[in-house]
Amino acid sequence: MTALLEVEDLRVAYGKIEAVKGISFKVEAGEVVTLIGTNGAGKTTTLRTLSGLLKPVGGQIKFNGKSLKKTPAHEIVQLGLAHSPEGRHIFPRMTIEDNLRLGAFLRSDRSGIEKDIQRAYDLFPILGERRKQAAGTLSGGEQQMLAMGRALMSQPKLLMLDEPSMGLSPIMMQKIMATIAELKSQGTTILLVEQNAQAALSLADHGHVMEVGNVVLSGTGQDLLHDESVRKAYLGED
Repeated sequence: MTALLEVEDLRVAYGKIEAVKGISFKVEAGEVVTLIGTNGAGKTTTLRTLSGLLKPVGGQIKFNGKSLKKTPAHEIVQLGLAHSPEGRHIFPRMTIEDNLRLGAFLRSDRSGIEKDIQRAYDLFPILGERRKQAAGTLSGGEQQMLAMGRALMSQPKLLMLDEPSMGLSPIMMQKIMATIAELKSQGTTILLVEQNAQAALSLADHGHVMEVGNVVLSGTGQDLLHDESVRKAYLGED
């Protein structure tokens, strides 16, 4: 059976600097797969390339069996690949509800859109309570919830999350990770980039460790969580 996402020998460059150097991995439907690694490893560049914001210089990306090589970003969203970016990128002067509706800009099924807005409020009750508030008045963690909710509004087959816990308090980080676990239990397929390696690997079916543009280690989330080199490098253990 074909994987939902297949990445093969992907290479991405900024000018003459190769940021991603021929990585390969796949994501099966219903899985959570995580990419971990230090800053500059190429994780965010990988996600930006998968969503069509950057063009690769080599390799293949297949989504649902279809090559994304010449597919523009808005068509990639239509195919079912949604990206909740690092830094959230919400629209601060718009209301929470209007931000969510923007996530459904390619849809025309009004009743379905209303249902998915309610689903976002069920996942993140604080957003429902403040739905008419300007999004810029939310805390960092609440803005992250909004960014995730907005990405879900496109009804993705695969949800990509880039550093969802970055800059959050420990309590808010736990809430975000609990929501990712809830989405997983609902059958959502997730590709997760996350600095908190322990939290990411605890959730993940499979993980890939990236260093300076290469995948240097792959395995199940549990195998990597207990791998001695991963524990020393990413979990702060001696």
